[in-house]
Amino acid sequence: MFHGTVTKELTSHEEWSHYNENIIEDQKDFVFMKFSGLHLKSMENLRSCISLRVCIFSNNFITDISPLQSCIKLVKLDLHGNQVKSLPDTKFWSGLKKLQLLYLHDNGFAKLRNICMLSACPSLIALTMFDCPVSLKKGYRHVLVNSIWTLKALDHHVISDEEIIQNWHLPERFKTYNHRLFFNFCPALKKGSTYEDEINNIKYVISKINEIMAHNSPVLIVQRWIRGFLVRKSLSSLFLYKKHQEKFINEYETKQIYIHKRYEDKFFKDLFFQPETNITGKLARWKHIRSLKMKLKMNWMPVLGYQCSNCPFILQIR
Repeated sequence: MFHGTVTKELTSHEEWSHYNENIIEDQKDFVFMKFSGLHLKSMENLRSCISLRVCIFSNNFITDISPLQSCIKLVKLDLHGNQVKSLPDTKFWSGLKKLQLLYLHDNGFAKLRNICMLSACPSLIALTMFDCPVSLKKGYRHVLVNSIWTLKALDHHVISDEEIIQNWHLPERFKTYNHRLFFNFCPALKKGSTYEDEINNIKYVISKINEIMAHNSPVLIVQRWIRGFLVRKSLSSLFLYKKHQEKFINEYETKQIYIHKRYEDKFFKDLFFQPETNITGKLARWKHIRSLKMKLKMNWMPVLGYQCSNCPFILQIR
C-alpha cells in the first residue's frame, strides 16, 4: 500500500511528467534495440521508436507485436524464440516498407492463412519460420514462396527456380534444397554487437543471397547472357568505328612525321651551310611548325581541312 501511494505521488508530480516526456523524445532517435533473453512480455515501449532500424527481441515471452507498427524504418526484425501465435494484418506489414530480414522461427504460428499476411511486406528478402507448428504442414514452403513475391531465402535455403516455375524439372544443381543453395543467414547472436555490426551483417546477408542466386538460378543466368549479347550488339558499330579511327590516325601520324622530318633536315642544312640564312627567322618558323604539329596531333580532324602557305608539310598531307 505504501509503495503504491509513493508511486502515485511521484508519477503525479509535474517534474515526473517532464522526465517522462524527455524519455519519449529520446526514444524517437533510437535506431538499434537489442533485448535478448530478458523474459520480456510486452513491446509497448517501442511505439515511440519511429527511427528504429534494427530490433532484436529474441528469446523472450512476447505474444503481441502490434506496437511495432509505428517503426516504419525497420530493416531487420528478430523475434525468434518467443510465444507469438498470430501475425498482424496486411496493413501492419505494408507499412514496413524497408523491412528486409525477418526472423520468426521457434514461435507458435499454426495457420498458413495467417502467415500469408507477410505477402503485404514490399521489401522482404529473407524469412525464417522453422521450428514453428506451421512449418510441419504440407505445402508450407510452396505457399510462402509463391505468396511473398520479393522473398529470396526461406529457412536456411535460397529459393530455387523450381519452386517458382511450376512443372519445371531442373538438373540436380538447380533443384530445391541443393547444398549450393544452403545459407545460414540467422547465426547465433554475438554478445556486444553494435549498430554498425548489425548493418554490416545485413549487407553481407543480402549480398550473399544475391550471389548464390546469380550462380544457381537458370533464369538469372540466361538473362545475364542475353543482356551481354544485346550490349555487345549495340556497341559493335562503335567498336568498329574506333578501330577504323585508330587505323586512320596511325597512318596520318606516320605520314606527318615522315614529311616533318624531311623538312627539319632541309632546315638544319640551310642553317649550317648557308651563311646568309636569317637564323632568327628560321628558328621562329621552325618553332611555329613544331607547335602546329602538336595541335595537329590533338585535333587531327579539323586540321585535314586547314590550309596554310607557310606549312609545307600540312599542304602535302592535303
